[in-house]
Amino acid sequence: MPDIPWMTPSRPAPGAQVYVMASSFETTTLLGAVRFFLKAPGIVLQIRKAPGAHGAALRARVLGRIFLTLSAWEDRDALYRFARSEPHRTSSRAASAYMKESVFTYWTQDAAELPVSWAEAERRLAEEKAGR
Repeated sequence: MPDIPWMTPSRPAPGAQVYVMASSFETTTLLGAVRFFLKAPGIVLQIRKAPGAHGAALRARVLGRIFLTLSAWEDRDALYRFARSEPHRTSSRAASAYMKESVFTYWTQDAAELPVSWAEAERRLAEEKAGR
C-alpha cells in the first residue's frame, strides 16, 4: 500500500521549536489493518486543517499489519487538541478493539530540521519499546 508522504499544513515560524510525535501500531488481524488504513484519508484531511499542525506522514504496511505515523506540532497542546477532535477521537477509540500493540514517542526539535526522517522516528520508537 502507498505511504502518505510528509505534508506541511502550516509552516512554523523561523527559529521555532516543534513538538514531534512518532507512533507505531500493529493490528491483530489483516481486517483490522484494512480498517485502520481506510480511516487514514479522513485523519489526513483533519491534520491539514488542524491548528498548529506543521507536518505529518504515514507509513502503511497493511499486509504486515504495521503502521507508523510521524507528525510535528506547534506544541503539545496542539497535538492533544487534534487527538481529541473528530474524526481522530472516534477512530482511535474504535481501533483499540483490533490493536495488538501501540508505541508512542515524543520529542522537541528545531523546526528547521523538518521533515523528520523515518530512520530517526524508527530509532526513537525502538528505544521507547525497549524501555518498557
